[in-house]
Amino acid sequence: MNQKVNLAEKLASFSEHWVPKVVGELNGQYVKVVKFKGEYVWHRHADEDELFLVLRGRIRIELRDRTVTLEEGEFFIVPRGVEHKPAADEAAHVMLFEPAATRNTGNVQHEYTIEAGDLQRI
Repeated sequence: MNQKVNLAEKLASFSEHWVPKVVGELNGQYVKVVKFKGEYVWHRHADEDELFLVLRGRIRIELRDRTVTLEEGEFFIVPRGVEHKPAADEAAHVMLFEPAATRNTGNVQHEYTIEAGDLQRI
């Protein structure tokens, strides 16, 4: 059953950083919200593109050859196979769009790793 989703309410329901939560699903893609603070881990997704949309704050997507800074209301798509590391100096709220099978740390096993099937739906 389709229902509207209030992103502010969803984001207010948790406090941890770097733990994406599923808030929707369409066409085999998950819509996720996540809070960023500090630096993530360098990783890549061999078969999936990944879209980062900033809802609140500012983030950086570090690539090996440049850094992309995103402000509120801006998004960036990291193409499949491109190594990247998200970061935020201050707490930021981000929406992610990616295939449902996407592992959050891609090719890297890390303390932040959450298998796609283990993501919490809120």
